[in-house]
Amino acid sequence: MEYLNQIRLKGRDANPFFVLMGIQLGSYGEGRAELRMQVRPDMLNGAGWLQGGMYTALCDEAMALALFTVLGEEERIATISENTTFLQGVRGGEITSLGKVTRKTRNVAFTEGAVMRSDDGAILSKTCESFTILRKN
Repeated sequence: MEYLNQIRLKGRDANPFFVLMGIQLGSYGEGRAELRMQVRPDMLNGAGWLQGGMYTALCDEAMALALFTVLGEEERIATISENTTFLQGVRGGEITSLGKVTRKTRNVAFTEGAVMRSDDGAILSKTCESFTILRKN
């Protein structure tokens, strides 16, 4: 898979969104992936909390990376649906997202993920996502 090869070669520089958001790669493989991100002041909403889309975006990236680790060479993905539940806010520090593939069929894959505070593991949000599996023609 070209994306995984680029990740292995360039690390986070292979993904412009990782660079923009300051996302750091953790471990990934066998249908799992871990990403970390430092919460910055420019990511906070008007009330001073991490904006909700940041949780969803970080978790989406972790789940997609997890899925890339189990795709075939000719397979690509596109998101079908995503549902995030927010459990707790955060105003700073580092957060971690863990994504995992729960089921992959020929045409659809299902993933789950969570975002937590890196220091104590408190769960901040949970996300479920489904992807369609596309094949190169």
